[in-house]
Amino acid sequence: MLELLASKAPVPAGGSVAALVVSMSAGLVAMAARVSEDAGAVAQAELIRERVTPLASKDAHAYGDALASMRSPSGATAEQRDESIRSALVHAAEVPLQIAEAAANTASLAASVAERGSETVRGDAAAAALLSAAAARAAANLVAINLAAGSDNELVARARGVAEDAADSARFVLDL
Repeated sequence: MLELLASKAPVPAGGSVAALVVSMSAGLVAMAARVSEDAGAVAQAELIRERVTPLASKDAHAYGDALASMRSPSGATAEQRDESIRSALVHAAEVPLQIAEAAANTASLAASVAERGSETVRGDAAAAALLSAAAARAAANLVAINLAAGSDNELVARARGVAEDAADSARFVLDL
């Protein structure tokens, strides 16, 4: 995966990396919650990890499909081709939005574990919150980029909102 990421290939790229960062951050939260004997947080972190890990591959496929659509859009008329491209870009934006939402959830859970959990793993929980906030911001940026050619600003606003929520969680852990 790392070799492919470093290659000239257009995918995997930023969205896939953001998904993997969130997955690893959720793993850190699960570890910190286990040490802190917080079974509820462990379960939540594991659910996030299970949900977000496949998004790395899903993002690569969605973005690859969008690139293919831009190179050779389907449709007989210019209007149909434009709609084909728009639809592919919206789909490519939906996956990083899901990644950003998972990142915000992870950052919030990490902040909670950092606050209530064992001091021995507070730094790990804080790292998870900070990494998740960065992944949320990266994913939100990808949503905005993918929709630059379209008019689906509601998705951009949602992505930016969840990224800000994740940033709030990260700021919280820095104040502990």
